[in-house]
Amino acid sequence: MCRLKKCGGAAKTLLVLAVGLVLVAQPALGAPRKSVKQKLQEDPELSQFYLLLEQNVLANFTLNFHKATFFAPTNEAFQRFKGPVDDKLILYHIASGVSQTLDKLSDTVTTSYDGSPPLWVTRLQKGNTNKKELFINNAKVLEKRSNFQGVNSQNSPQVLHVIDEVLVPLTSVSTDTSVDNPDAAGFLAQSESVQLGSHRVRSFRQRVNQNQKEAVFKAGGGNTFFIPVDEGFKPPPRPEKIDMKVIDGHVIPGRVLFIRPTPTGEEFDTLAFTDNIRVQVSFSTQPDDKSHRAYVSSNTVVGDNSHPTGVVMAEIVHANIPVKNGVVHLIHRPLMVVDTTVTQFLQEKEDGPLNKLYEVIMDHGGEFMTQITNMKSLTLFAPSNAAWANANLNNILQTKDKVKEILRMHLVAEKLPLETILSENIIQVESAAARKNLYFNVIRHGHNETLTVEGGGVNATVVQPNIAATNGIVHIIDRVLGIPYSTVGEKLATDPALNKTFWLAQSERFNEQLNNPHKRFTFFVPRDAAWEKAELHYPSTHKKLFMRDFQYHAKSILERHLIVDQAFTMAELKDLFQRNESAVPHTVRDVLHIKVKEIDKTEAETGEAGYYIEWQGERILVSRPDVECTNGIIHVIDSALLRDTDVYVTGGVRGLGPVMSVLTLLLAATLAF
Repeated sequence: MCRLKKCGGAAKTLLVLAVGLVLVAQPALGAPRKSVKQKLQEDPELSQFYLLLEQNVLANFTLNFHKATFFAPTNEAFQRFKGPVDDKLILYHIASGVSQTLDKLSDTVTTSYDGSPPLWVTRLQKGNTNKKELFINNAKVLEKRSNFQGVNSQNSPQVLHVIDEVLVPLTSVSTDTSVDNPDAAGFLAQSESVQLGSHRVRSFRQRVNQNQKEAVFKAGGGNTFFIPVDEGFKPPPRPEKIDMKVIDGHVIPGRVLFIRPTPTGEEFDTLAFTDNIRVQVSFSTQPDDKSHRAYVSSNTVVGDNSHPTGVVMAEIVHANIPVKNGVVHLIHRPLMVVDTTVTQFLQEKEDGPLNKLYEVIMDHGGEFMTQITNMKSLTLFAPSNAAWANANLNNILQTKDKVKEILRMHLVAEKLPLETILSENIIQVESAAARKNLYFNVIRHGHNETLTVEGGGVNATVVQPNIAATNGIVHIIDRVLGIPYSTVGEKLATDPALNKTFWLAQSERFNEQLNNPHKRFTFFVPRDAAWEKAELHYPSTHKKLFMRDFQYHAKSILERHLIVDQAFTMAELKDLFQRNESAVPHTVRDVLHIKVKEIDKTEAETGEAGYYIEWQGERILVSRPDVECTNGIIHVIDSALLRDTDVYVTGGVRGLGPVMSVLTLLLAATLAF
């Protein structure tokens, strides 16, 4: 007490404030925690889930009296859900007897729905960060709204997590029958008793039994199983091709892969990945008119006489079926089995990944289909369904002859697997369209390689390579070739082989004019390799060109490559020179003194017909002629129209040649006065 008396007024004030804060805080510390029930009642976006909890006796009892973890779908998730909402469904969203925050969730969670398979937890890395996204089966956990901890009226701890999709349990077709947490083998055996809509899997089950492969589907741990439905066994020879290795190719061991948390394009080893045969599987999606369709593709990297190499693509017709030892996806046809021609692949499914292409072919007389049907060996670069949604196609599709030419541009009269194009460094091939070549470019990101193909000025990416057929290969691409959709400027900015010219053309805003839709251009564009060649021949000149102090020179040199107000194909330029050699077109910078020569296959180093130009005694290959754009034509050339004297320095100051000349003239004029 005496110490307190000795204290100053300020110290007494602080002490009183501290005691007051403690007294104020005490009621809060003793106040009851909000329950999960109260949280659900207060959140309008979870009202549908709370209503279902109240209507179910067991669920409501758990909510009020038991320790539990709840996985609550949002109202929007219930609106998207098309299946039946019953007592089994709501119990599948409750884990009774445990209250687990997200960091404590185990890989599997047992639910209150007796006899149901567990919930499977997937942790997906978020980019290059240490954070992870969580998925419960196929539903994403909304982390900012999850991890709510409360107690119920019995002081039992509870946890609430919010998810963006309804969890779908494995259910029986009637209330008289039940499924008791089956593994994939049990699922196959009881498939007639399971709610699968119109799908049946008898044929595949029969092949599994005949090959005595039941143990594969009983394997413990977490696995992914692909089971073809009966509709996929309609061609009579197909069932006999489902042998032991093919069955193994339908199982990914040690990984539980629901659709959403699985990265598209990533390849997973199947049980059929051994010394003698190697089969991998990957997932992909393609947009259709309403949503996205999911596909699985098997890639037989190493095969044998009975199991050819290549990709087999199957639509997932019923996804994300949980079982005791993983997840099952029903697919519309068997994987690994190559028994259809390219034509049959296009016809196989009315709403398949290439049904828009099939419709275009048939709407224009079907002659193209007859052509590929009669071919013994072919490669088809097939635009995806999404590729046909481009508005630029609308007018073109009304012109029958133009559509025929465009379709033929997607066809090559030989088998060209992706590996062949890459390993043999194939740069161009002749398409089935007259005087129209396809040009390849490989984009490398680390160990990943992506192939692009250009035809008629359109650069497309191969999104699904190597679909195998008995008479050829199909590569699915993301654009329709031959129908320009970009300006000369946009093409320059997006073409991976023209990066250096694009960078150089930013000098003094040279690029801006190339996007003008009211002008027409002919642009001889040096590809990246052409500038690398220039660096070897004219190292000093090349170095200066790519320096900011010499932007005027860079612009001047590019103007030598550009014709404005006229768009010439190489054939038109050749005819122009043949008719009248004095009718030389003017570039922006000066008269274009070139000669155009056509070369046939025997002369060309690439083995393909094409063109070259002669400029100042140099023979320059036009490696990609007639790249059509919406406002002109690009001709990609293998050497720049460049002289060593094009970049000069006067007065000891870099890049000031033009400026010094002007200053000299001004000085002379001043002295004259």
